[in-house]
Amino acid sequence: MNEAVILCVDDETVILESLLEQISRHFGEQFLYEAAESAEEALEILEDLHEEGIKIVVIVSDWLMPGMRGDEFLVQVHQRFHGITTIMLTGQADEQAIERAKEEANLYCCIYKPWQEEELIKIISRGLELSQ
Repeated sequence: MNEAVILCVDDETVILESLLEQISRHFGEQFLYEAAESAEEALEILEDLHEEGIKIVVIVSDWLMPGMRGDEFLVQVHQRFHGITTIMLTGQADEQAIERAKEEANLYCCIYKPWQEEELIKIISRGLELSQ
């Protein structure tokens, strides 16, 4: 069975729940869904899934999180895992952080909070098509 995962990372539980609900409502059983409340937790999940041979296809990550910021997290993801479409979700990322993520982490897109569900789904769908 070819399992693919969409991972959402945000330190605010209400945002994580909202993201997961919107994404899973649209994509249904096409994907498995994982959530992490920090970049460190997300890296652990990525390692575990990688070891199990489960492909991570999309990461939607907040930028401003305690510990490690989203751009730093996505740079690490890009260095260790390949073929993942990365989307940064932010209410306050500075342009330098976004540029850094584009250059060093192959950031696919940046979405600003509050986001529109339709925009989120369109961006994820387009990202998935490009990564096929």
